[in-house]
Parts: sequence; structure tokens; C-alpha cells
Amino acid sequence: MGALPGVPHFYVIESVACMNQVDQGLAFLFPGQGSQSVGMLADLAENFPVVLTVFGEASEVLGYDLWALVKNGPEDQLNSTLFTQPAMLAAGVAAWRVWCESTEVRPAWMAGHSLGEYSALVCAGNLRFQDGIRLVAERARLMQEAVPADVGAMAAVLGLADDQVALICEQATSPEQIVKAANFNAPGQVVIAGHREAVTRATERAKEAGAKRAVILPVSVPSHCPLMQSAADQFRHWLDDVEFDASIVPVIHNVDAALHGSANSIRKVLEQQLCGSVRWAESVRYMAGQGVDRFIECGPGRVLAGLNKRIVSEAQTESIFDVSSLEKAKGLIS
Repeated sequence: MGALPGVPHFYVIESVACMNQVDQGLAFLFPGQGSQSVGMLADLAENFPVVLTVFGEASEVLGYDLWALVKNGPEDQLNSTLFTQPAMLAAGVAAWRVWCESTEVRPAWMAGHSLGEYSALVCAGNLRFQDGIRLVAERARLMQEAVPADVGAMAAVLGLADDQVALICEQATSPEQIVKAANFNAPGQVVIAGHREAVTRATERAKEAGAKRAVILPVSVPSHCPLMQSAADQFRHWLDDVEFDASIVPVIHNVDAALHGSANSIRKVLEQQLCGSVRWAESVRYMAGQGVDRFIECGPGRVLAGLNKRIVSEAQTESIFDVSSLEKAKGLIS
């Protein structure tokens, strides 16, 4: 795909001057919850002061020292959705700003997995970082409050086709208890979510149907399913109070694996994302169909790089989480 109509070959994102050199075969991916770890980005922070600057900006919004939590833990607090969501947003933005300081080459596309979609929107110029931190902090709070502890659950189902998992969820759903496919992560890898009893029934049916694994995940919130409807309804009010600017780098959204240009359209898909399935494999394939043959996972961990091996095995994927991985990622520049 060529340059976007009306968009110049230079832009400014998050106070980082980004001059020309858009690589049409390069896309940036931003991880979501599950990739966090105590000590993440420590090596980058020692070599790039901008990392601490990003976390300092986030801490001012949040009212607590986010970097101290990321650096020192405790782990159970960092893994709590209330703290994980701001931490992962800051981590993705910090890694992006390191990239911008290290090279003038910019990606042609961006996407983020679940929470990572907010990192993508910030780094693409749609959303101001401070507004993004406020949004994900409220998103986390509303999600945590939407379903009482131990009522909801999520499970990973490996080794079955998407339509098989969807049918199993339908069969395991009752008038009182629902379970839905929440994340279509890669071929043969689907995460389901809903009431704990229904999720348990679905995992048992999946094993009977030949799944390689069907295991309950250690999460406290059943994301991306109808149990999040009350959170979505309340979250829309927060979205309405935030300005969304025109995108500089196009962002592929989770709920429909498509682009959304207007502010109202972005608000709508972010609201829908709380209850709707994450169509991740489809999103990655869309970008590959536009000529992307190299992906960079921008933030801690290698979760998305691992998924890419199953989604677009012919593509190259690197991750940015320390100095060594940054240099490997720069090696993908065409």
C-alpha cells in the first residue's frame, strides 16, 4: 500500500520527530496483558532515559510510582489488572519512543492485541499518552468491577479449529451461564471467556472433541465476552471525554480487523472491544495481505512473535524489550 492520501512523509508522534522513511513492508505489534513481568524494560531504561520519562509521565497521571512497581514488584500487584493495564501501555509507548530515537524508519501499519490496541493508538498519533493512561486505568477498574470474583473465567483451547470452538461454546452455554470465544489468537489457539461453570463445561467438551489442551487461565476478569457489557456501557462515557486525532500510521482494530478513521468510529470499536472477540489472526493476515512481510513486537515478551509463527510463518518477527533485541529488530529494516 502506498502513502495515505493527504498524509505527508513526515510526522510527529508523542513529541518524537519522525522523518520520512516509511517502510511499507513493516508493521509494529503491541502486546497486551500477560506479557508483563517484574523488571521488564530494565535494560532499555539503563540505556535510554526516555523509558523513565514515559513511566514518569504515567505516574503523574496515576498518582503512584509506576516504574517502582514495574522494577521491584510485588509480582502479584503488577499482575492485577488494575496495575497491569497502565504498566503495559507505558511499556509499549516507551519501547516505541526508544525505536524513534534509534532510527528514522517507521512502520506502515500498527496493531495491538487487546489492551495493546491502546498502545498502538498512542504510538500512531490517534491518542495522547496521558489520555491513554487515564482510559486504561478506568477500563481496568470497570472491568474488575463488572464481574464478582470467581464468577467469571477464561480458558485457552489448543488444537481445534475456530468454528469447532465456537460450536462448543454454544453447546456449553445455558440461559443462566454463557461462554464465548474471546480471542482468536492463531490457528489452533482460541481463548474462551464467560461464567466459570460454562467455561469449565466448554473445556471438558473441547477435550472430548480432541483438543490438545484446554486449560483455565489464571486471570480475574473474563475479558472480551458479554459479561463485560456493563463495563462497556460505563466506559463509553470516558471515551466521549477524550479527543482522538487523525491517525498518522494506520491501526488495525481488534473487533473487526479493519481500519477506523473518525474519532466516533474509534470510540465505538474501543467500546465494542470490551465485549467482542479479539480477531488477532485475521488482523495480522490483513496486514500481510497489504504487503507486510516483517513485524516488530514493541514491548515486553515474545507472545505475539510466537503467534506470528502460526499465523504468518513466512514473515519475520522480532521483539523490542532490551538493547540486544532492539538491534535485532533494526536488522529487519529494508
